[in-house]
Amino acid sequence: MGFATARTISLSGATGHLIDVQVDLAHGVVATSLVGRPDASIIEARDRCRAAVTNSGFDWPSTRRVTILLSPADLPKSGSHFDLAIAVGVLAAAGKIPRPALAGVVLVGELTLDGRLRAVPGVLAMTMAAQARGMTCMVVPEPQAGEAALVPGMAVIGLRSLLQVVAQLCGDTVPTAPPVEPMGSAPLLSWRGDHRVSELDMADVLGMADARFAVEVAAAGGHHLMLSGPKGAGKTTLAERLPGLLPDLGVEESLELSAIYSLAGGLPPGQTMITRPPFRAPHHSASRASLLGGGTGRVRPGEVSRAHTGVLFLDEFPLFNADIIEALRQPLESGEITIARGEEAATFPARAMVVIACNPCPCGDYHPTDRDNHCTCTEVRRRDYRRKLGGPITDRIDITRHVEPVTAHEARDPLARPEPTAAVRARVTAARSRQGRRYTGTAWRLNADVPGPTLHDRWPLTETAARLLADRVYSGALTRRGSTRVHRLAWTVADLRHVDRPGLDEVDVALRLRTGDPLLVSSITLPAAP
Repeated sequence: MGFATARTISLSGATGHLIDVQVDLAHGVVATSLVGRPDASIIEARDRCRAAVTNSGFDWPSTRRVTILLSPADLPKSGSHFDLAIAVGVLAAAGKIPRPALAGVVLVGELTLDGRLRAVPGVLAMTMAAQARGMTCMVVPEPQAGEAALVPGMAVIGLRSLLQVVAQLCGDTVPTAPPVEPMGSAPLLSWRGDHRVSELDMADVLGMADARFAVEVAAAGGHHLMLSGPKGAGKTTLAERLPGLLPDLGVEESLELSAIYSLAGGLPPGQTMITRPPFRAPHHSASRASLLGGGTGRVRPGEVSRAHTGVLFLDEFPLFNADIIEALRQPLESGEITIARGEEAATFPARAMVVIACNPCPCGDYHPTDRDNHCTCTEVRRRDYRRKLGGPITDRIDITRHVEPVTAHEARDPLARPEPTAAVRARVTAARSRQGRRYTGTAWRLNADVPGPTLHDRWPLTETAARLLADRVYSGALTRRGSTRVHRLAWTVADLRHVDRPGLDEVDVALRLRTGDPLLVSSITLPAAP
């Protein structure tokens, strides 16, 4: 008779749960029972682990009844990464591994039939969950040791085979083993990749002072942005330069984002931590699962989550499927996305800056004030196109700007000296630093994150500014949600101006940014960046 407990992590979206793999060897009908709501990949682990144990030179307890409990038993579990913990638990119950050696250790890895380890997705998220639950050591496949080591305070051991794991836990000399194949990595960025986006500069953008200022405010406070205008006006040009305005990610943000990419199937080759904000630009024909998350088998994060801490650019927004547009309400409002399938629910972070771009009509040529209108769309098509931009979605967008094509005199002005990305990024970084100091000790990082009631209680507007905003709400010009977003925008404008508390001027600018009214940018003075 023997009993032992090994530990591993079960993932539900980006949330990890500590699992006790309890193994009991008893007299009775010879069988191996696996209980605790395992999925098909874990049920198959019985055969994988038996072959791996015997082919590694150990005896499987074939004359005993083997009961393996994955505790807590009411939690659904999935993934082949349970293999290593199951095999080690059986060997510890059989007396091949000292049970005290398993204290504080989390085991993650898939086993081949000959006892070698295989890499698995989500190691970084598992390590973060293990640390949060008091574990002190992670045993992972060798290629993923660097990924797990990103979590401070965790001892990480990267090994190649079950035989090496047993030797390590027993304190024996670790034998040699063939290298472990790394995982096939998911692409880091969409077709508008990081190399292309990083080479773009705001100095190339002529004119469009109004839209340039709106993009700067969006970058400084993490606000959602909608750019409308005829085709060729420069909407994509501005959106692609937005990631360059963002500062490098902090350690906590890098860990969150890197964990998402680890869940998606692996970090980019040769890269253990993502330090720059991502830029994702899915096509309007993308499926719901690829954009929001899901898929068959294990739930994977979608484009909304892969853009976390960065920019999600949705070009030709009205051409996205209606169900996708409606589903975007949750991440736009709460900064996370929940995928529910049957009894399983997975939640992923999705606090990205969402940039929506749209034309005035499907063909992009409609202009209501232009007599030489070249639009070929019927009024019914234009109405159906605009319908997707109304109501709850646009109410969750902080900034609305209409972009007109650059005029001839702006394009040919020899004295024009547009600000480069570096100068704008310096101001954005300074504004974000002010927010970081203001929200120290809270769960928020940027103005766009702060809930409305907390904003009103702890960081109110001046009395005259608050009265102006209340009048807009009572007159029906703003919803309550819109009022909160104007309040957040006013704080961002104040941070860019180095003003200690938003007043009438800041609220006026915020209202214009919210409603799409023109801005007199020349009258908006911003201090020089430090």
